[in-house]
Amino acid sequence: MAKADNDIITGRTYVLGDNIDTDLIIPAKYLTLIPGIPEEYRKLGSYALSGLPDEHLRFVAPGKEKSDFTVIIAGKNFGCGSSREHAPVCLGAAGTQAVVAESYARIFFRNAVATGELYPLESKQRLCDLFKTGDNIEISLKECLITNMTSGSTFELKPLGAAGPVVKAGGLFAYAHDEKMI
Repeated sequence: MAKADNDIITGRTYVLGDNIDTDLIIPAKYLTLIPGIPEEYRKLGSYALSGLPDEHLRFVAPGKEKSDFTVIIAGKNFGCGSSREHAPVCLGAAGTQAVVAESYARIFFRNAVATGELYPLESKQRLCDLFKTGDNIEISLKECLITNMTSGSTFELKPLGAAGPVVKAGGLFAYAHDEKMI
């Protein structure tokens, strides 16, 4: 679950373009895995972004369950396609802490918040053209900034608003429990 220490996320980026759909994020053949079973949750992470064409660098190295990339930078309409709760879950299981996209498919954004697996952050600029896979980054959730530590450039992010505390708590149920709603 996406619980950032001190509201700072650091790591390496994995850069994608526009219209990354849920079939690319987690192919349908892996939807039989049950995220509530720990070994299947880890296995789900090993298949994150395995639907991408072969010309892409593997997001999770063969034989591993976690990715070396903690932040995905993408273009427009990230998470489009079918409504798959497994999409943000597999990315979180792979170690992704945030996706920074120009825009999201509404259902992916909602599923990311509801599950608390990762922060679905929106950029104010087209960052997928300004970052490269492997760049070292730092995200300040509090200041709504992403800094490319490799190039030294800093960019503004749109505030997450009321969704931020829900993701930080670990999802909708954890948030409702923490707030004594349930």
